Amino acid sequence: MPVEKQAYRDAMARLGAAVNVITTDGPGGKAGFTASAVTSVTDMPPTLLVCANRNNDSYPAFMKNQVLCVNTLTPAQEALSGIFAGMTKHSDAERFQEHTWHVMETGAPVLDEAVAAFDCRITQIVESGTHDVFFCSVEGVRTGPYHEGLIYYARGYHKVAAG
Repeated sequence: MPVEKQAYRDAMARLGAAVNVITTDGPGGKAGFTASAVTSVTDMPPTLLVCANRNNDSYPAFMKNQVLCVNTLTPAQEALSGIFAGMTKHSDAERFQEHTWHVMETGAPVLDEAVAAFDCRITQIVESGTHDVFFCSVEGVRTGPYHEGLIYYARGYHKVAAG
């Protein structure tokens, strides 16, 4: 018997995860989205996976650019989560005006003062349901000055800090 969609969603709400803004720039334009579906695959070679909804308005830019940066948010950057999740009326360009950004190796926007940033090139894409899983070769990393992270748990934001 298949698991019901709502039961699955309710159980997933109890799986806390870091809040990330995933960004890209290149021939497909500058774009981004909010994601908690990010994880390490291996450290040899450094590889992450990022799950992206194919219905997201930023999806075509990621497909054309084939680069991305995973920017892990601090509690002070919580508002960016809603902005990049499309919960506001910000255009793609306006989403990047709220904070300071720079670039590393791939040219994808890197959020200044993010807890961590992983600058990546998409090397493989696997389709699953409504999403694509991007396997990403990490070409650069940066850790920020803050030691507090933002997680999403039980359909809400929570601060986590090193003990």
